Amino acid sequence: MDSPKPLEVGEVKAHLKKLVQQTLQEALEGELDEFLGYSKHQRKPADNSRNGKATKSLQTENGEIELQVPRDRKSRFEPKIVKKRQTVLEDLQDKIIAMYSKGMTTRDIQDFVQDMYGVEISPSLISRLTDRLLPRIEEWQSRPLKEVYVMAWLDCLFYKIREENKVINKAIYVIIGLNADGHKDILGFWINQKESSSFWLGVLNDLKSRGVRDVFIFSVDGLAGFEQAIHTVYPQAEVQQCLVHQVRNTLRYVAWKDRRELSQDLKTIYRAPTLEEAQAALDRFDEKWSRKYPHILKSWRANWDRLMTYFRYPVEIRKLMYTTNLIESVNSKFRKASDARRVFPSNDAILKVLYMAAMELEKKWTMPIRDWPLIYAQLMILFEGRLS
Repeated sequence: MDSPKPLEVGEVKAHLKKLVQQTLQEALEGELDEFLGYSKHQRKPADNSRNGKATKSLQTENGEIELQVPRDRKSRFEPKIVKKRQTVLEDLQDKIIAMYSKGMTTRDIQDFVQDMYGVEISPSLISRLTDRLLPRIEEWQSRPLKEVYVMAWLDCLFYKIREENKVINKAIYVIIGLNADGHKDILGFWINQKESSSFWLGVLNDLKSRGVRDVFIFSVDGLAGFEQAIHTVYPQAEVQQCLVHQVRNTLRYVAWKDRRELSQDLKTIYRAPTLEEAQAALDRFDEKWSRKYPHILKSWRANWDRLMTYFRYPVEIRKLMYTTNLIESVNSKFRKASDARRVFPSNDAILKVLYMAAMELEKKWTMPIRDWPLIYAQLMILFEGRLS
């Protein structure tokens, strides 16, 4: 007896497509049975009954299928397995959102779905599908937060966003908190074109309204109005001006041939064991470089007190305040998710990408930061009465 001929790929997809169609059709009929309280061939009750069917097209991983959605006479039946305005099966929707979160553009997703599944999906439909994230983003942005954060780092990302037929550079601010359990937490995103005290006051009051009673230390860039807003909302908080940004801004104005030597000299300042030795290192730096780069010394001396806040703390806490690891890992994730898109069509579009990237990061942040028991013991002494 001859063995059966194996099915071709196209035949397999056709079989699967038919199976999905039959399964969904039966599920819809079963849902209506349950809703009405009687099956198709039983006697109809007086109050409500079947009332024909409506044809519906649905995109699936195996191509487009056509369903006959049963209706009731009073138009109260709301199918759950295939909702009224749903045009794409849930599994495919989830895959599209996952691809979007990995940084793929709507055009890339459209081509991928077409190649893999033979399904044509327009960029506008992909955008509508990913809009399912917006209620989740709104809920996440307003979720309750921890009462106490040991540190909060603020960083700024710039994106080109289309607004009223113009492409505008907008700043997206992200705040990352370290809670009293030693876990990292992205507290939210805020979009604004112009920094001001009133804007930052709104951001910090948002944190306070979500339950943040106290923040010990803020690590920030030299953002206009932020320090004033911090001391208004959290008067006991310390402010550490970000050394990472200070060093980057310094090197931006240094000739390429001098960068390596000058950056090594900068390290002798911010890696000094004591404030006194840091001051002496700054003076040596001044003697060596001030004639060639006077603007650099002016910036370091103007910001000196805020840059050197970390010297008030033990070495383990200092590293939290001035090292780049946390901010860099977050920025790397955000850049990876957004690099494929040169211009975003709206604020919502960039928020969808950043939110999905943030969710991926938080999945990995399951353990307290390194040396947390030692750091916590020091914090208990330094911030007595505020940590409990």
